[in-house]
Amino acid sequence: MSSAALLPGVISDPTRARVLTLILRGEGGRSTVTRLAEELGLRQPTITHHAKVLTEAGVLERRPEGRQVWYSVVPEQVDRVLEVLGGQLASEPDAAVFTRIVDDLAVRFAGTFNRETVERFVEESRQLLARAGSGTRLASRTAEFSAQRLAAVAAREQERGSVPEVLFVCVQNAGRSQMAAALLRQLAGDRVHVRTAGSAPAGTVAPTIVTALEEIGVPLGGEFPKPLTDEVVRAADVVITMGCGDACPIYPGIRYLDWELEDPVGRPLEDVRRIRDDIDGRVRNLIATLEHPTG
Repeated sequence: MSSAALLPGVISDPTRARVLTLILRGEGGRSTVTRLAEELGLRQPTITHHAKVLTEAGVLERRPEGRQVWYSVVPEQVDRVLEVLGGQLASEPDAAVFTRIVDDLAVRFAGTFNRETVERFVEESRQLLARAGSGTRLASRTAEFSAQRLAAVAAREQERGSVPEVLFVCVQNAGRSQMAAALLRQLAGDRVHVRTAGSAPAGTVAPTIVTALEEIGVPLGGEFPKPLTDEVVRAADVVITMGCGDACPIYPGIRYLDWELEDPVGRPLEDVRRIRDDIDGRVRNLIATLEHPTG
């Protein structure tokens, strides 16, 4: 098996991931065992062991300089390491980051919302996502979630257009609702506007969901679990719930459907495929009702 194939497994150990993160963040992109042990609060033999594993796997290179030994990521492996580490290298966002998000969204929604309204939505979105465990992607997710919520309010306050709004809601917003939304976007394109939410959102979309969609050529895009908020419900023409009970508020003029589906999160890929195909059939039927409404 190639070193590229082995890399995710080697880095999956939490301590090794932290070691690599500190090395890449370090001055000159390198560090020593002594420094790493101090920063991580671990014994030097423990760090030495993990550094040896990473070196033998071809991830780190070892370079003695006088009495010190410096470790750095092998240049050819940097992109692959960054891909595996994902957002772990992102610094904790400070107040200036969220001020910029407010400034950017105030420009985007100029003429629709004043800056104070945008600031309120950004702060509330930040708190909701922090509680949901968005972690190192908190800043970018706050920006996207705030933009979606503001757009939902704008849509509600304006006369409903010709494009129907569909909201998929499940518990974690990490499985069923994400698959349904991805399939609807793929099949309907711009003919339908799609949103998702969760009554108790997880931190990330389950990897098996991404895999099951990828197998049939359906992109998930940059979607992530989002809390259920009042404005996205009010903006919807159709709200489809999936196992979230009475968490979704009921408003007149909105069509509500409840799809009884197994939760694919934590299930074997074979089960996820079966649930995906069930959702696919339901979504195709839904499109027909959106394009040719009755009653």
